[in-house]
Amino acid sequence: MSKKSHLGLKFFTIKEITGSLLFCESVAGVSFGEVVNVITPKGGEKTGQVIDISDEVTVIQIFEGTAGLSIDSTAIRFTGETIKLPVSMDMFGRMFTGTGKPADGGPNIIPEDYLDIHAPTINPYSREHPTKFIQTGISVIDGLNTLLLGQKLPLLSGTGLPHKLLASQIVRQAKVVGEEEGFTIVFAAMGITSDEVTFFRNDFLKMGVMSKVVMFVNRAEEPAIERILTPRMALTAAEYFAFEHDLHVLVILLDMTNYCEALREISASRLEIPGRRGYPGYMYTDLATLYERAGIIKGKNGSVTQMPILTMPDDDITHPIADLTSYITEGQIILDREMFKRGRYPPIDPLPCLSRLMDKGIGLNKTREDHKQLSDQLYYAYAEGKIVQGTALVSGEKALTSTDKLYLKFMERFEREFISQDFNENRDIEETLNIGWKLLSIFPESELTRIEPSIIKKYFPKHEKTNSE
Repeated sequence: MSKKSHLGLKFFTIKEITGSLLFCESVAGVSFGEVVNVITPKGGEKTGQVIDISDEVTVIQIFEGTAGLSIDSTAIRFTGETIKLPVSMDMFGRMFTGTGKPADGGPNIIPEDYLDIHAPTINPYSREHPTKFIQTGISVIDGLNTLLLGQKLPLLSGTGLPHKLLASQIVRQAKVVGEEEGFTIVFAAMGITSDEVTFFRNDFLKMGVMSKVVMFVNRAEEPAIERILTPRMALTAAEYFAFEHDLHVLVILLDMTNYCEALREISASRLEIPGRRGYPGYMYTDLATLYERAGIIKGKNGSVTQMPILTMPDDDITHPIADLTSYITEGQIILDREMFKRGRYPPIDPLPCLSRLMDKGIGLNKTREDHKQLSDQLYYAYAEGKIVQGTALVSGEKALTSTDKLYLKFMERFEREFISQDFNENRDIEETLNIGWKLLSIFPESELTRIEPSIIKKYFPKHEKTNSE
């Protein structure tokens, strides 16, 4: 049967209905990802998508679930179209469902184009290397784990930690230094509660940034397949704003753990052989098709920067979702439960954090010439302070040398003055670096082994001022 001949026809050859999946006899000419209209026994209509094709069977995922369908009297109509998102600049300030329909009570947008949500990732040959610094206003990120324009930098958190608050602060404060228009935000939420939806929307309105935000929301009670579509809808909109309208777009994906749970649920429904901890073996590839849509294209003025957020089950950084995400992306920011218990915000422990592209976006004419060396010295001093703290717990403070006590003092002040800051505190990069130098000034110059003498001479505060504090 030719491809054209199956379009518009109704097929009644359903073999099985399992969960949200519908299995029918193989139909010639059907494409993977093709949209399907399912006519219910009562004459209603549901929408589905072809997710598997073989010589024996065509598998369809029903978005609204299979309740009310029967094998004998349900009809299927193949459309020949893939899922497309209507896009327009009028999307700003609006909230949509995970399937791209208005969810804020407003009218449908008048689309300027319809874009396939399963767009390919950016061709490596066409990629521009990220080199521009993004200022989030958060010292522990800007100073030690810098985010660059076009980078994908995930935020790994745990249940009960303030990742939602941190995401909201980044949305409000993130900007490219020297770029007047600032960021536009595409916010995709998967599997969150109605209360969380209200929190984010009200927070964006209160902060006055809603006019530059587009929200795609899939609630916890909504179908798993919609959870799979939500980030693809968001990234399609982001690519449109970035590469058709030359905007810098920051994409927040929350929570990627819920996305992967939906992926596992659908995989189990299809009776696929599970991989690690029951997740499908292709989860790495699936996540890569999302994360690799971030970047900058040569010849284009816009960019897509990604910050996926995921909650690690049991705070386990070796969990498959966190593990694969860290492999695919360019680093990770990790929220620490012990630091949270000590009352620190943001509770980010810099030691296990990493931004692999940081060195490309900092330094002279980007942030400041001392940034890299200062960052290295701060890392070293904080790590040394942690070691000294461990020694003091075992041997007591009497066993510490005078230099050891300086590192212990530095560690405590570093957490209190550099890492900790108020939710509404927006520090520019100059302030962040100056705080770092102020903290290092408790040491004699001989301890600053990771900074060149010329840089020390230019930025190191006077010892007299330090000792009087």
